[in-house]
Amino acid sequence: MAENDGRMQLVIVRHGESEWNLKNLFTGWTDVDLTDTGREEAAAGGKALREAGFDFDVCYTSLLKRAIHTLDIVLDELDRAWLPVHKTWRLNERHYGALQGLNKADAAAEHGEDQVLIWRRSFDVQPPALKPGDKRDPHIQAQFREVPQEDLPYTECLKDTIARAWPYFEQHIKPELEAKKRVLIAAHGNSLRALVMEFEHLTPDEILKVNIPTGVPCSYTFDSDWNITDKHYIGDPETIAKKIEAVANQGKVKK
Repeated sequence: MAENDGRMQLVIVRHGESEWNLKNLFTGWTDVDLTDTGREEAAAGGKALREAGFDFDVCYTSLLKRAIHTLDIVLDELDRAWLPVHKTWRLNERHYGALQGLNKADAAAEHGEDQVLIWRRSFDVQPPALKPGDKRDPHIQAQFREVPQEDLPYTECLKDTIARAWPYFEQHIKPELEAKKRVLIAAHGNSLRALVMEFEHLTPDEILKVNIPTGVPCSYTFDSDWNITDKHYIGDPETIAKKIEAVANQGKVKK
């Protein structure tokens, strides 16, 4: 990746498999860690970036350990543990409300695959909200104590996630890219989909079909007018295709 050649270079990576990805549970803001497989995915993503010649100047991630640890592992593979890292709740996964902790396939059997797909991938339909004081309520969790209480959600749809993630991108990350800094973002399926929808000018129906695989870096190159001149996943194409299919199948009834 050439430095300061007039293009803007961004790489996004979804965290590796988490403990609740493995169990096929709605996770949202629940702060679960990576599995051994997730750590291997993150290491493989970092190795793929290193072998492809990528380097970075600044990194961004969420306040959730599965994304933070993914970024740490990627940076170790790149021998870039010293890079500045900015952590923000605005890059957290979408808050799944009262669905958090429920099995996706069980929910599909009970409520129907169509309803689960709406909850998982709809643009503007929120899942059932948490009740204040629920143990899953971010208002009472220590890691969000610096976030204004009125900003913390009880549930979110993708539209809500965009409303917090995209302004953060525009205010904090976009200026770094325009200064020709090479940026790496390690985040979550839905916070990254929020960004991808804006980058690629997708409709609500189009973003419904976008599935981002775990642990696989995706490179974007923009010109000075923010047109995408290149987008590609970094790694083995067959492996990446299988990962994307696995994400798409999470909300289906197990046969």
